[in-house]
Amino acid sequence: MSDPVLPGTPPIPLTLRRSARARRITLRISQLDGRVTLTMPKRLAEREALAFARSKEAWIRKHLEARGEDQIVKPGQQIPLGGQLVEVVQGQGRSVQISENAIAVPGPEDRIGAKLGAYLREVARDRLAGACDDYAARLGRPYSRITMRDTRSRWGSCTSDGGLMFSWRLIMAPPEVLDYVAAHEVAHLAEMNHSPAFWAGVERIYGPYKEQRTWLRKNGNALHRYKF
Repeated sequence: MSDPVLPGTPPIPLTLRRSARARRITLRISQLDGRVTLTMPKRLAEREALAFARSKEAWIRKHLEARGEDQIVKPGQQIPLGGQLVEVVQGQGRSVQISENAIAVPGPEDRIGAKLGAYLREVARDRLAGACDDYAARLGRPYSRITMRDTRSRWGSCTSDGGLMFSWRLIMAPPEVLDYVAAHEVAHLAEMNHSPAFWAGVERIYGPYKEQRTWLRKNGNALHRYKF
């Protein structure tokens, strides 16, 4: 059975989730992908949840409009790279080429988004590995490995055995923001918490970081709107 839809222009797909812990209907709009989720008590009739959604239609549409539409990456589309907008253009040859205002991607048009996404993952890995090497040396603690993912809930993480994980979309952010996230996760090699000692460690190996944290809070979600 397909998920219900809130009719209108445009129609809005709804995701219904039943929870034994829910005592009332709650509504959530993801800022990452625009998904509208209704969480409802386990025994509540679906029609009541849909009626609730209809009563909140104006609020839902207002928030979706404020979020903006997803951007499908293709020739002619601009994407952020290192915090600056560049235009994706059809490339020649076999490799991706980056210039000041454009990024040229060879291959069939319907594969350009996927090819560019794979390329950016590798660029992000190289850039983050270099930053982590530098910050780990300053901290005096080695890390064991680096992995790239397309995470939605966090920009990076550090495991107890020294494994560092990062969202490859950090390559789209300003360089100083990428560096801050690298320093943040490296600092967890010494402090697996967010204690005052941890933040002191971040500042020791990176420097003042509040501006970069603020940038991520205000602009980070927008990086997930680009669909490769």
